[in-house]
Amino acid sequence: MNTDILFRPFSLKSLNIRNRIVMAPMTRSFSPNGVPTDTVAAYYSKRAEGEVGLILSEGTVIDRPSSSNDANVPHFYGEQALAGWQEVINGVHAAGGAMGPQVWHMGIMDNHQSGWVPPVPFEGPSGLNRPGFNNGNTMTESDIADTIAAFGRAAADAKRLGFDTVELHGAHGYLIDQFFWEATNLRTDNWGGKTLPERSRFALEVVKEVRKQVGEDFAIILRLSQWKPADYTNKLAKTPQELEAWLNPLADAGVDIFHCSQRRFWENEFEGSDLNFAGWAKKVTGKATITVGSVGLNGEFLAAFAGESSQPSSLDELLRRMDRGDFDLVAVGRPLLSDPSWVKKIREQRTDELKGFSKEALAKLVLA
Repeated sequence: MNTDILFRPFSLKSLNIRNRIVMAPMTRSFSPNGVPTDTVAAYYSKRAEGEVGLILSEGTVIDRPSSSNDANVPHFYGEQALAGWQEVINGVHAAGGAMGPQVWHMGIMDNHQSGWVPPVPFEGPSGLNRPGFNNGNTMTESDIADTIAAFGRAAADAKRLGFDTVELHGAHGYLIDQFFWEATNLRTDNWGGKTLPERSRFALEVVKEVRKQVGEDFAIILRLSQWKPADYTNKLAKTPQELEAWLNPLADAGVDIFHCSQRRFWENEFEGSDLNFAGWAKKVTGKATITVGSVGLNGEFLAAFAGESSQPSSLDELLRRMDRGDFDLVAVGRPLLSDPSWVKKIREQRTDELKGFSKEALAKLVLA
């Protein structure tokens, strides 16, 4: 297995990384009261030592009272939390890595199993997390403006702390995605609409504000998904033409890299072509893309949360698509939860040392 293509450097604006492998953002909930600890810093530093090219942090929430449903998800605001993130990026840089925070607003959520709830109700475009499930408030014009500004402040703080890039979480049924989806955005004002480009106004304004705050030379990543936790088969864009109409305005607003989330990266996005989501995004926008979805394992990640274990799998199909130029970067999730040295083992062809994944890795921060 010739993996040389994975180990070419990549540069785009502020982002200069040693290889094409990205650590995917994965919620860990090990930051009490939203403050990353020394152990969190060590967890990320170990992945940098293990030769990950770009680390994307777990989702870290912006400065809105109900942006999170979990007291132990990190914040990206406030003196203590930002001091914790300063330690994280200092450690990653010392280990030769690059990193961006994934900044996040969860939107309308189910109440957390712990019983913790935010101090005010959840907020979203129409109060819905999925069809028929209302668990919060419909955002006012003021709420929307304040949220856009909070995304901008988080991005500015990322740049100030020395991060190499910032990722906006616009996937998986969270706030930005709730605006995209016709099932959760029922608004009849300028923040809604019958078409996907109309419902993209919120995302566009977030991207524009982030670009304004970080300047032209700082790389902005946007994570998107067609699927929703409530509907794995959903497609926001049902044709390549709809995808182009959705993504090109976002690219024009300031997105440099589209992070295209699939449950299985090898699945084709539209009939008549074997391009996946990232392949199509690159084709219609000309922008760099990240592919993700069960890379290196034989099971998909949602099943892992239900307790299903996975074993290492071949990278041949990934390498075939990458060699063809379908995408620029590859995000890896669960293998890096279990094994900080996964990238180094791939580079050194030590495939017999690759570990499988079990749900036990979700219960701790693996440091060795």
